[in-house]
Amino acid sequence: MAGDEGTQEPARMRVLLYSNSSQVREQVRLAVGRRPAADVPRVEFVECATEPVVLRRLAEEHIDVAILDGEAQPAGGMGICRQAKDEIYRCPPVLVLIGRRDDGWLATWSRADAVSTHPVDPVELPAALADLMRQRVQLAPTSAQPPA
Repeated sequence: MAGDEGTQEPARMRVLLYSNSSQVREQVRLAVGRRPAADVPRVEFVECATEPVVLRRLAEEHIDVAILDGEAQPAGGMGICRQAKDEIYRCPPVLVLIGRRDDGWLATWSRADAVSTHPVDPVELPAALADLMRQRVQLAPTSAQPPA
């Protein structure tokens, strides 16, 4: 964005969005919009429909936050989250969409940083994503500094 060149805040953040369902991905995009809150950067979605693509993109590309569908088939977002947290160096924060509030314990097992309910809640999801984006922005200046 013009005029923001001297600030630390990035102009956009890359959000990986995983679901085997194009309808779920569309619901997430519509709920989040261009920016989930006024005080966070714009969102650039990186969409994935399969587990191998998710893991490859997390490992090889710059991703700021991930949203994983816990109800996806055949690989659910909670299992992918746990694997990513174990295997991906500096894995970004992960928000998992859960089918029932009672599945929160599974999200804890998966080491998800946040959860939101499925079907997509157009108030809850953007708020949870914005919180993760704020955390990521606060960490960015120190992690982006070159070694001395």
